[in-house]
Amino acid sequence: MIEFHFKNAFVLQDITKYANWIDRIICSEGFITGQIDYIFCNDAYLLKLNEEYLNHNTFTDIITFDYRDGKTVSGDIFISTERVRDNAEKFNVAFINELRRVMSHGILHLVDYNDKSNEEKAIMRGKEDEKIKMFHVEQ
Repeated sequence: MIEFHFKNAFVLQDITKYANWIDRIICSEGFITGQIDYIFCNDAYLLKLNEEYLNHNTFTDIITFDYRDGKTVSGDIFISTERVRDNAEKFNVAFINELRRVMSHGILHLVDYNDKSNEEKAIMRGKEDEKIKMFHVEQ
């Protein structure tokens, strides 16, 4: 089950469409959808999590907590919509495109993609692009 929670003023429109898209991403990587919770929040909320759980004192757009069990993907994905908005402006892309990139990025982490090295970052970016294109594919 894919659920969306809002800890700030942001509200995702067409949540059924987004849930179906996320499910297709997971299935396209050979996994099964378990419990996925997206929590949309602000910078301060995510900074507190980053400090508390990861010992990082920096802003970030996303933190993913992995609860996967074998091939069943489950996790909590926290997204700062403030950071996504800032990044969209910085990279001169639409907010919704950057949001989809970050949403898919969290799922990709849950299905074993990393972004520590330059090579991993390049693979991750390609996968993000591939998964964003899936958003408009109805099944």
